[in-house]
Amino acid sequence: MYTVKTLNKIAKIGLDRLGKNYFVQDDCAENPDAIIVRSADMHNYEINPALLCVARAGAGYNNIPTDRFAEAGVVVFNTPGANANAVKELTLAALILASRDIIGGIKWLETIADKGEAVTSLVESGKSAFVGPEIAGKTLGLIGLGAVGAKVASCASALGMVVIAYDPFVSDEVKAELLGTCEIVNDEAELFKRADYISLHLPYNKDTKGKICSSTIAMMKDGVRIINIARGELVCDADIKAALESGKVARYVTDFPNCDVLNTKCVIAIPHLGASTPESEDNCAVMATAQTAEYILKGNIVNSVNLPNISMDRAGTYRAVIIAKKSAEINVKAHAYTERTRGEYKVALIDFDEKPDAEKLAAIEGVIRVRVI
Repeated sequence: MYTVKTLNKIAKIGLDRLGKNYFVQDDCAENPDAIIVRSADMHNYEINPALLCVARAGAGYNNIPTDRFAEAGVVVFNTPGANANAVKELTLAALILASRDIIGGIKWLETIADKGEAVTSLVESGKSAFVGPEIAGKTLGLIGLGAVGAKVASCASALGMVVIAYDPFVSDEVKAELLGTCEIVNDEAELFKRADYISLHLPYNKDTKGKICSSTIAMMKDGVRIINIARGELVCDADIKAALESGKVARYVTDFPNCDVLNTKCVIAIPHLGASTPESEDNCAVMATAQTAEYILKGNIVNSVNLPNISMDRAGTYRAVIIAKKSAEINVKAHAYTERTRGEYKVALIDFDEKPDAEKLAAIEGVIRVRVI
């Protein structure tokens, strides 16, 4: 039996799909074979000897030290696309909230709730303070055309927006899907100059940190509205505050509130609700547990963020799963063999008719971990 530990509440529909003949859930386990996590911070997590994989039930994984886990031969998965519809819907809501001062109007109504029969006339005389533009006919600039960005592009176009996007890694499949609904530009600066609204849909890493900062804001239209339902670190807080105070940016909607932006005028802060729907949580849990079982029982790696993805149909009685440095030379006689590399690491799946000597395989220079299934 393999032990699975959860560090956050994981939807029951996903956990129930772990085969009871192979897996047992124990959230107090000190030496689990697998961990399923949502937002719990694992940067100080001590990697136990039995740990084979960590499944992040969600897209972002900056709460997991992926490099450290790779060094230990522990696969980290995420679940791209599982929460895409939920994040898309919140992005569309953010677009409307950034334009129409609905929240301001609602808050104002609370101040006149005790005015009795005068409320109706007060509403008619006061509503002009909350006028805002329609999004139809305006230009939406999307930075990133992944699972969420592509969905937002389609919906925004259907709502009458002119959609432009920048993504140097966009797939041919997405290009074909969005043909006629989204103009893909080759220069990020062009997007900044043309867009009335800018929405971020990219991961957080060293290259994207502070994507929205004083230098990029300077390229934008006066009165631009910025939506960030992706990652808080993509926007420089000090620079967005300065731009809001000067009026360069008319509104900033973020799903990542902190003390720096919470009390800033023209900021709409949402309490990290991007993937907070029952459907999204179910989808992420199902995908995370499926990938966990696929790796533990078969050695196949799907949606890894720190090691190569790899899969092979079972062709032998025994399978060796080897995680190694890229330089490792794994030369063995086997019934079937495949390997994949990613960065400094490689993973090999090797099928044998007879049980292989795991210790001999582990002795190969550069090998980090060997597991025989």
